[in-house]
Amino acid sequence: MSLSIQGFFLTKVPERFIRPNTQWELQAIAVSLATTGRFADAYALPTGATAHLPPIPPAIVGLVYALLGPTLTAGYVAWILDMATYAALWALLPWLAVRIGLPGPAGVIAGVAGALVPHWPGHGEALTAVAMGLLMVAFVRRWSSGRSGALGSLLLGIAAGAAFHVQPALLPVVLGWMAFELWWSRGHRQRLLTALVALAIVAACLPWSWRNHKAFHALVFVRSNLGLELRMGNHEGAAAAMEVMDRQGGRVYFHPRSLEAEARKVQELGEVVYMRQAGREARDWILANPGTFIGLTVSRAAHWWLGPFYDPLGATVVSVLTVLALAGVWCSYPKLTVPQRAAFLIPPLTFPLVYYFVAYMPRYREPLDWLFLLAAGAAVWEWMGGRVSRRPVR
Repeated sequence: MSLSIQGFFLTKVPERFIRPNTQWELQAIAVSLATTGRFADAYALPTGATAHLPPIPPAIVGLVYALLGPTLTAGYVAWILDMATYAALWALLPWLAVRIGLPGPAGVIAGVAGALVPHWPGHGEALTAVAMGLLMVAFVRRWSSGRSGALGSLLLGIAAGAAFHVQPALLPVVLGWMAFELWWSRGHRQRLLTALVALAIVAACLPWSWRNHKAFHALVFVRSNLGLELRMGNHEGAAAAMEVMDRQGGRVYFHPRSLEAEARKVQELGEVVYMRQAGREARDWILANPGTFIGLTVSRAAHWWLGPFYDPLGATVVSVLTVLALAGVWCSYPKLTVPQRAAFLIPPLTFPLVYYFVAYMPRYREPLDWLFLLAAGAAVWEWMGGRVSRRPVR
């Protein structure tokens, strides 16, 4: 069903958005990978090596472009791969629901609801959601079985480290789960296994970190652009939402993707120095305008939980989903084990944290929407008279 709806949506998208182009950072990097083999040139002018985005999403699109060329066919294949990832996510929800202690029918309700909404390809949000769900199941099983070993710990750490190369905002989620594991652990051996997970994460992150060090002669964890994102959301004239600033002409936040003058600064300074300078400008403005910064932060958090205020329909849909999800948590919480509660609650508490400090975009919430849909599905199933199975999950 998801592929059918997404496919119909795709027929309505103008070809200029589908054909490979360099209008956005991910596609620009993918074109560079396909034509030169370099993870580079994310901005309005050629600026060389980049770490603006994590490597995996552009690499997938770049592989498609390399195999099929910069053709309309390649564009359609890249879109279809993204659509298929969303379809896989919705199909996984019944399985995920049972594994984290929710009723399977809640997963069916969530999967159907998710499949009804078409998505514009972004920066790997669907892949991030799948990675988060699989990691959550792995941690729940690890905590519930009490049979974790060295090999399982190493594999879990490698999987988490790989997931950071899809979306580094998963880091606080994994750290939250690991903090709970240390608290929940029984004995010295289990704490050593948690340390082994951390060691494997570091090992999984070393190759890309080494690439970044060679490219920029600096330590960069996965991606470089946090300073730029902070400045885009915190400066004179900033709005809480990126869409609002785009309606003002897009020049207010000085992005090297849209302004050649900023891209020339990246050429002159180098990407890492440019990003650090942008971060200092953001911090200086925040210190000089604490009241405005607090207001923007509160507004961004409200946007994240209640939807885009500049789009009443979108805000209504997101707000209803949030309320239903809270109702689902209220209904399900007493029936979950302590590990299941931790696994379920840590992502919505930790994943949005970085997004409270940068300009809001609706796609930032998409990697977590599947979890809200599951909670909402649990509420709907409860109101329909359903019951949660008390059988232990293997």
